[in-house]
Amino acid sequence: MSQVEKKAGLLRRTSSSKKPLKEKVVLMYDEIFAKEDPAKNNPRFWDELFLMKVNLEYLESKLESVDGEEVQRIQDNINSLFHHCVQALGEEHQIKVVNALQTLCALFRGVHQKNKSASGFDIINMLMGFDKAEQRMKDLMERLDSLLCGDGSESLKSLCLKLLLCLVTVTDNISQNTILEYVMINSIFEAILQILSDVSSRGQHGYDAVVLLALLVNYRKYESVNPYIVKLSIVDDEPTLDGMGMVVHQALTEYNRQYKDKEEENQGGFFSTLTSMVGSMFIADADEKLSVQTNEAILLALYEAVHLNRNFITVLAQSHPEIDIAATPITPTPTTPTTPLGTTPPSLDMMSNPELPLDPNLQTSNLLITFLKYASIVMQDTKDEHRLNSARLCLIILTCIAEDQYADAFLHDDNMNFRVNLHRMPMRHRKKAVDKNIPSRPLVCAVLDLMVEFIVTHMMKDFPMDLYLRCVQIIHKLLCYQKKCRIRLHYTWRELWSALINLLKFLLSNETTLLAKHNIFHLALLVVNLFNMFITYGDTFLPTSNSYDELYYEIVRMHQVFDNLYCMVLRVSTNTGQWKEAASKVTHALVNVRAIINHFNPKIESYAATNHISQLSEEQIYSQQWGRQTLALVCWRWYDPTMTH
Repeated sequence: MSQVEKKAGLLRRTSSSKKPLKEKVVLMYDEIFAKEDPAKNNPRFWDELFLMKVNLEYLESKLESVDGEEVQRIQDNINSLFHHCVQALGEEHQIKVVNALQTLCALFRGVHQKNKSASGFDIINMLMGFDKAEQRMKDLMERLDSLLCGDGSESLKSLCLKLLLCLVTVTDNISQNTILEYVMINSIFEAILQILSDVSSRGQHGYDAVVLLALLVNYRKYESVNPYIVKLSIVDDEPTLDGMGMVVHQALTEYNRQYKDKEEENQGGFFSTLTSMVGSMFIADADEKLSVQTNEAILLALYEAVHLNRNFITVLAQSHPEIDIAATPITPTPTTPTTPLGTTPPSLDMMSNPELPLDPNLQTSNLLITFLKYASIVMQDTKDEHRLNSARLCLIILTCIAEDQYADAFLHDDNMNFRVNLHRMPMRHRKKAVDKNIPSRPLVCAVLDLMVEFIVTHMMKDFPMDLYLRCVQIIHKLLCYQKKCRIRLHYTWRELWSALINLLKFLLSNETTLLAKHNIFHLALLVVNLFNMFITYGDTFLPTSNSYDELYYEIVRMHQVFDNLYCMVLRVSTNTGQWKEAASKVTHALVNVRAIINHFNPKIESYAATNHISQLSEEQIYSQQWGRQTLALVCWRWYDPTMTH
């Protein structure tokens, strides 16, 4: 059968002198779109309709082709179709239930596609009649809830979730989907939790359930009381939270695995050889080949869980062996509409295993590690808006984690060390890190590494200012916790200092271009405040006194950047203009850094002149006692009171 024939619902080709034959279900659809009641001459019309295989394409196209006048003419029949679909969900005959679910999908999609500019009330009226909508939706949600929680087939449960996802995603902006008001009133929250808490159902339906919950939570979340937000925030059932974490973990693991497979594939063969011959001129092409479709739906679910439910933080920390799970075919389900959001669930084999084999030789992992690896991949490329939004969501999730006291305690626990292999962007001036050389450290080191990596690799013309702000703020929150709890983290702080100074250098070099779009003084203030925190409170969290020497050395070595920054902000703050106040704040914040530079620079220059040395080495500078302790009295304990510490 040709595609044209399929669309028209034809049974077979016929001669040009005869009308083409149509499927019976198509003929019945045509009766629904006629003015007369289709059951008037055939009392068994609706019973027969749901025994027929649904022709989704034809039904949707008919709904989309109806014009304004025809809508009024056939509205009663459309209302009747919706009503009988809901009634069919209560039938014992599974064929009828399946066909009713698919017909409802076509109804929701077809009516919304045709009436994108119409109000939600008009769409409700066309689908079910406004005066009967409350009862119709109550019946629909009760029957879907019964199917999801009952002992019926897994295929039916899958179709129920697909229908709900279809209903939620028919509008581009979920908050404009007025039908969801009835989904708020007739909650299916408990049914979703039941799916997530059960090992078997989670393995087959967990992905759809988690995505559905994340979407429902976002319905008018800032405009009115959303019952799904309230209920999610108080969930404390351990199996349910673990199940939710398992679904998210497996989805992110699948993404990481696909990326790793593509990376290994591109490391061999002709492309790799050619790249090694001509340097890195083909790095951009390599990145395109390594591109894997990101999964914002599952990221949104992780954000809502971390943001709304403090009990979920414990799920992030639960350790298990790190096992590479090969993708396996997903159990096929009955023909359904395309999965909403353009995402397909990953293989969820691991979810059906309540316990994993314990092997002391295996590297342990957890949801947080998997997320950090995912973020390190997504944050490499932020040039297109899609991946930029994905990177932004990753940083928002990390912000929520850094603000949680329990999460901070776990991140900094020196008794729980992990080897986290973050992905790094290919760059000309550095070699790719070898996995085996990654030390086992507290997880906060991996978070800081990720922030440093982002700072170093995104200084570009299309500057992602909001991502840099979030990145620096995450570092600040982690330092505040270390200061508060006096945690002396053994971390290579010099890499962070160097990255921050280079960021300031970039802002200076591109002042004119960046100021046309961004308030670079706000970012500069946050960066300078990080140095102030190290200078004034470093004695509470830097690992050794030598760390102070390294900090001062780095500041003095790069003093030209700070001098130039001071000149720039002084110039802007003394002139009348848009950025006067913002620049003035940076001027005051630079007091400590300038005190260090003014204290050490003359001594270094004098020593070099006396000993006829053009340039002192780091060791020569460290060997001199130039009064770092007395400098502490010179430095003001200046700190921006508006920043949390």
